[in-house]
Amino acid sequence: MTQITTVNPATGEEITTFSSMDKNQVFDLVKKARRAFPEWKKDYEKRRSYIYNLVEYLKKNKTKLAKVATMEMGKPIKESIGEVEKCAWALEFYADHGDSFLADEVLNTDARKSFLIFEPLGVIGSIMPWNFPYWQTLRFAAPCLMGGNVIVMKPSSITLQSGIEIEKAFTESGVPDGIFQTVIGSVDVANHLIDSDIDAVTFTGSTSAGAKVGERAAMHLKKCVLELGGSDPFIVLDDAIIEKAAEGAVKGRFINCGQSCIASKRFFVGKNVAKEFIELFIKKASQLKIGDPTSMETDIGPISSKEGLETISGIVENAKEKGAEILLGGSKIDGKGFFYQPTILTNIKPDMRIAQQETFGPVAPITIVENESEAIKLANDIEFGLGASIWTKDLAKADKMSRRIESGIVSVNNVVISDPRIPFGGIKHSGFGRELSRYGMLEFVNIKSVRFYDNLTHHHYVE
Repeated sequence: MTQITTVNPATGEEITTFSSMDKNQVFDLVKKARRAFPEWKKDYEKRRSYIYNLVEYLKKNKTKLAKVATMEMGKPIKESIGEVEKCAWALEFYADHGDSFLADEVLNTDARKSFLIFEPLGVIGSIMPWNFPYWQTLRFAAPCLMGGNVIVMKPSSITLQSGIEIEKAFTESGVPDGIFQTVIGSVDVANHLIDSDIDAVTFTGSTSAGAKVGERAAMHLKKCVLELGGSDPFIVLDDAIIEKAAEGAVKGRFINCGQSCIASKRFFVGKNVAKEFIELFIKKASQLKIGDPTSMETDIGPISSKEGLETISGIVENAKEKGAEILLGGSKIDGKGFFYQPTILTNIKPDMRIAQQETFGPVAPITIVENESEAIKLANDIEFGLGASIWTKDLAKADKMSRRIESGIVSVNNVVISDPRIPFGGIKHSGFGRELSRYGMLEFVNIKSVRFYDNLTHHHYVE
């Protein structure tokens, strides 16, 4: 039986060893979910009551849950607490509004009566990442469960205990057995989950892994939603409020040690404000406190794994070799754990890895541009299309630019954030489908068209 050992990235020490599930165990849990589905889908008000209980559990136990995530993947404890709080918000949002999102929709056609019914699909498989172990899971689970579906979730091998804690939260909140279950393992278990009797699958992770998930799901004709990588542009125009933009740059790039799909990863700055922006950015980034993620004073913790540390270090070394200028940081931090300095660099060239790959780490490459047209051209010159942010006082210009940027999300004068009220997702190699808002809820329902006629009709036009 395969063993998986989790490691504390702040110390490099082993935490716990888990036994991976085999195919039969995964299939059995899916069968259990299948048995629980008919009763769960019946009554929205019962579902709402259970989810409200879960919300209260998360609020009451947010610090305990946060400590688990921080220990497993290194996120500063204040960010982990905020993550749990955000999960409670999303769950409450869908409990409050899900019934209106699912209400029958009347259509105007030539029939006596035409309407849409929104019905749950059934058992949804979920393959989740480590960078936001609670939020990534529960932002999908909230609309999925309130829509009447049940879930079997595989957490990342890095954050297995966090995944177990989510199932425990459901159990201790009184949610019926089989509604939310966790499977333990790595790639083989993910494949078993897709091959099992699930009705659809959602995946959040790298583009390469997402392509494999999509291919496997397609073999079984199972719907999938893929939330994949991003390399979001952060565009600062000459008329931007530079103080605000620099503050946003620090938040957008360094939160969660830069390990976020919607982190600001490529900075394009107007030539007339570049000097001022860069100086402020360096000043603010230099003030960030790096260290023990369990301290409420810490701003930046470690990279989540040794492999992740080597990857981000290799990307920066590649940039150095090709002529990038390091303005801040630029190397690993000596000592235990997997720490990397907050890094800012310029003289970026298109053939550098940092210009084309997703960088999961506290590294900010800056390119000085002539105007907004050049900024948009460079922003779009990449395989990803998740988010983007634009910083300018000219809102009419921002409106036009937002329509030219190839992404699923654009934020003006703020960093890109996920919010249960707004659809979340990307285009190009950042995936397809949407999470959050009503659109996220409708990803895992059967949109059934119903029409009542008085007379037999063959034609496809309205007289």
